[in-house]
Amino acid sequence: MVWVLAVTKYPNGYCQCLNLFPTMDQKGVKAMLSKVPEQSWHRVRWVLAISWLILIVSLFYDPISHNLTDPDNLLSLFRDPILTRDPCVQVQGVCLDEKPYALGARMFWGMIVPSAIMIVLVFGHETWRRICPLYFLSQIPRALGLQPQGDISKNPWLVRNHLYVQFAIFFIGLNCRILFVNSDRLVLGLFLSLTILSAMMMVFLYGGRSWCHYVCPFGMVQMVFTGPRGLLGTEAHNAPPKTITQSMCRTVDKTTGQEKSACISCKSPCMDIDSEKAYWQQLTKPGRKLVQYGYLGMVIGYFVYYWLYAGNFDYYLSGAWTHEENQLGALFKPGFYIMNHPIAIPKLVATPLTFVVFVALSCLICTKLEKTYKAALWRKNQSITHEQVLHRVFSICTFIAFNFFFIYGGRPEINRFPVLVQFLFQSVVILVSSLWLYQTWGRSSHQYTQESLADKLRRQLKKLPLDFSEFLEGRSVDDLKPEELHILAKTLPGANQQYRLGVYKGVLREAIQAGHVNSASSLEVLQQIRDELGINDQQHYQVLEELGKEQENLPILYPHYGRDPYKVLSTIKERQKTSTSNQRTILRESRKQNRSDKRTKLLKDHKDQNQPGDQE
Repeated sequence: MVWVLAVTKYPNGYCQCLNLFPTMDQKGVKAMLSKVPEQSWHRVRWVLAISWLILIVSLFYDPISHNLTDPDNLLSLFRDPILTRDPCVQVQGVCLDEKPYALGARMFWGMIVPSAIMIVLVFGHETWRRICPLYFLSQIPRALGLQPQGDISKNPWLVRNHLYVQFAIFFIGLNCRILFVNSDRLVLGLFLSLTILSAMMMVFLYGGRSWCHYVCPFGMVQMVFTGPRGLLGTEAHNAPPKTITQSMCRTVDKTTGQEKSACISCKSPCMDIDSEKAYWQQLTKPGRKLVQYGYLGMVIGYFVYYWLYAGNFDYYLSGAWTHEENQLGALFKPGFYIMNHPIAIPKLVATPLTFVVFVALSCLICTKLEKTYKAALWRKNQSITHEQVLHRVFSICTFIAFNFFFIYGGRPEINRFPVLVQFLFQSVVILVSSLWLYQTWGRSSHQYTQESLADKLRRQLKKLPLDFSEFLEGRSVDDLKPEELHILAKTLPGANQQYRLGVYKGVLREAIQAGHVNSASSLEVLQQIRDELGINDQQHYQVLEELGKEQENLPILYPHYGRDPYKVLSTIKERQKTSTSNQRTILRESRKQNRSDKRTKLLKDHKDQNQPGDQE
């Protein structure tokens, strides 16, 4: 058990520590989840998929569950006393005519969707993707032995613009939810069935997790709520090479019973292999800001619209919208009801209009916040990268979106419990989101890279035929923190230059294989380790050349050159420098010519003005 402390410092220097709340041992929970075998997750997926299919069937035909919502059924956990409540639930000043209803829509919107959001932020996307029933059903083509019809890389437009595609689908889906789907069980059933078929078709076309990565709107939501990783998410960058990490596609070998990778490289960097690596590499990708800022606007706009439409929040908080009669009949009725006055804009227009306004406002405000925060840090002489500013503003957006969602999302169900339970639930929401923000706020791509390199350095040091115990006072290399590892590498008692080169070669190989660096960036990224091991730049390129000869599939710098990479790089840099110099010369001459042409034109115009014009 880990205790979180609040420290209060008084003017006299006295500090008082207060135990606020106990938290779970995060490492223990992470280890427990990561060690759950694939076969167990497979059974969970079966249970959830069958349950979801039963729910979908009930949307088309359900002669039973309306008895469970009858307020007179005292034995039912799902009875709805709001149906006979006084005062009634009003929409635009008119009481809704309510009666016992089937449970399907209420369970899906009020229980399943909020649970998925909570799982993603707390346990990480990796847990959700290993139990997601839609992912499970999307893999039916693969289970039937059908090979993908194409390669997703052959669709560069989708690969490049998938964030815009996912946001557009999410935008359309949320509008459809309010306009057509929320309480119409038949339409909801068709909507979910079409979603399953679309996922299966996408996987049939491109294989892997192409649906999750490139089309699924909830994949975009996972990106928002996971950030670098979930509160209890695992750290893939510290895993040994060739480890099956996080929610990486996998299967079970029938002969050995061991898990093996089933990855087809449909996405790189892949969120399912290393969520934090994917996060940092996609942080400045086109569409990423729209996803983060736009999603916040969509969440706020969605819940506010119920008030704008009904004229009160009771309509949403009561859950009446999950079983409202004749939802489709309201499409052309007034879409706004403000200050007891209907506004003659049809609901069909008012709904998307509301979302557009809130998305635009959210993007404008968050962009302004981003610039203001960066300027404030600059005035305080705090050096911070644009990437880090984006990361922190994104984290704030996620924190606000999560808490705002659970102020309303799932609230119709929570409100049915005693006030104490409602208070505890909201406390848990604030607790987990605050812990997530605390964990995420200080992360940076530099820290991520250094941690991943430190773990690789640890493995290489353990391979050396040296006894470090006398220098570590009884501790092992595994017990050392990253900073201590770097100190050990710098001193490296009893190691000659050959050992140092061997350590560096192993670190470089693992870093390139894991994709944490490429051969071009490795010179800069591994600078600290080279300084500690006493490796110069030329030795770095020699090691690169050796790795290229040993492993043909390793992406080494300029492998088609059969000579020293150090000389090759110098030659290319010189050519680039010469090319840049030539371009500057051409640009300078062009500017001179433009100025000369302008001067000639001005003189000609001046001469024409001085000549006497024709007299009438």
